[in-house]
Amino acid sequence: MRLGDHESLVFEGERYRSGQIFDRARRVAAGLAGLGITPGDRVVVLMANCPEVPIAYNAIWRAGAVVTPVVFLVTPAELAHILADSGAAAVITTPELLATVTAATAGAPRLRHVIVVGGAAPELPGALPADVSAIDFAGLESAEPGSITGRSDDDLAALMYTGGTTGRSKGVMLTHRNLYRCSASSHEASQAPGITRTLVPLPLSHAYGMIVTLVGLHAVEPGLAVLQRWFDPALWVALAQDYRVQRTSVVPAMIQMLLAQPLEDADLSALVYVNSGAAPLAAQTREQWERRVPGSKVLEGYGCTESGAVISTSPPGRYRPGSVGLPIPGYQVVIRDDAGRDLPAGPDGEICVRSAGVMTGYWNSPEETEWALRGGWLHTGDIGHLDADGYLYVVDRKKDLIIRGGFNVYPRDVEDVLLQHPAVAMAGVVGRPDPRLGEEVVAFVALLPAGAAGPDELVAFARARLGASKYPREVRILDMLPLTSVGKLDRKALRGRLPGG
Repeated sequence: MRLGDHESLVFEGERYRSGQIFDRARRVAAGLAGLGITPGDRVVVLMANCPEVPIAYNAIWRAGAVVTPVVFLVTPAELAHILADSGAAAVITTPELLATVTAATAGAPRLRHVIVVGGAAPELPGALPADVSAIDFAGLESAEPGSITGRSDDDLAALMYTGGTTGRSKGVMLTHRNLYRCSASSHEASQAPGITRTLVPLPLSHAYGMIVTLVGLHAVEPGLAVLQRWFDPALWVALAQDYRVQRTSVVPAMIQMLLAQPLEDADLSALVYVNSGAAPLAAQTREQWERRVPGSKVLEGYGCTESGAVISTSPPGRYRPGSVGLPIPGYQVVIRDDAGRDLPAGPDGEICVRSAGVMTGYWNSPEETEWALRGGWLHTGDIGHLDADGYLYVVDRKKDLIIRGGFNVYPRDVEDVLLQHPAVAMAGVVGRPDPRLGEEVVAFVALLPAGAAGPDELVAFARARLGASKYPREVRILDMLPLTSVGKLDRKALRGRLPGG
């Protein structure tokens, strides 16, 4: 171990040393090999956050196999698609998710093993196909450690399935070279001496959460990570205070939920950096956080699963409001118009990126791969622009663009205005078909606990601050807006609430 044996992880009050985690990963790797898991086999990891997630990842890589992470909120139908599409040889899961796993296994002809962390494997055989064995994770750990299975830089290391918010989820192929480049570049861009205590509420099975764990492998000094099983805002505050956390990585929806907590009652004076990614962050959300948690800075970043979860980040001390920062080392970013021409600083266009950290393609999807990587550049499908100093600004998803009467309406522009209303906690904007204008702007909002506002008031509020083509003609108030498994606004679910959606 490069940094020696040290206390490296806290989970639900229990402390783990790096040597302990390393030894368990070595044993599980040998156990996987004993089950017949061979280099290149895909192994699905379906668990809420726990120490066994990073242990499983490291074990799978040591065995030469391919980590296939799946967020624990997956439905049986979604998991069945992933198992069948990936041709997974095994699933590592926990007892509370067994019903989802067993319901999904019938359509997975290559699945051979269901490995259960925390017991319950003996109860499974009757619920599984006859040719699928039930294995206790603890049994794998009884194996004697072996050596690492050799793999090349270009061998597949991870198969990450996209969230499927714009269609059926696709497997993103990331090689060992990809994972090394994106994690090393992220570390180089964001390292801050003395920042060693982190709080991790992100699902480790999401690309953003995985990259956070991989960045830690490049650390130059021992650190301590406090891991949440899943994000709970009240518990986040308690953990940040009790462990004197200096840094955390979140998504904007998490920040909004934290702002509903009595932050002033907690001692968060150790917190220096709040890294925000996976979705655009409203300026007023960042300003409110920094006002209520003085001494901490929100640093926005940007990436997607296809880029290894990273593209740009706001360097400590060089944050530019509204921007998602500068491209990280080894990542080139250009903005292109619909004709594929590079745009100068200023105008909006599609964000395109080139790097050794970018995926090699989509699993079993050569045509989609060719389109996404045409010309040697990853076309992200996101709209944004660069300023004269190379800072990147993300406007919105290209597929979320609303065209109302021939005018482009970016949902984020409308959402940011609605969030300025003192009663609004969250906002989501989508387009609905309109026979006269093509599309009409519809907003969904969730109010603060003490907030009071009606649809007409919110329409008038937006109309006073937006052009005639942009303001929503319809506002719907919900108790909570739907979020994806990583906490991003789920516009696909919002569209499903509209007539014909």
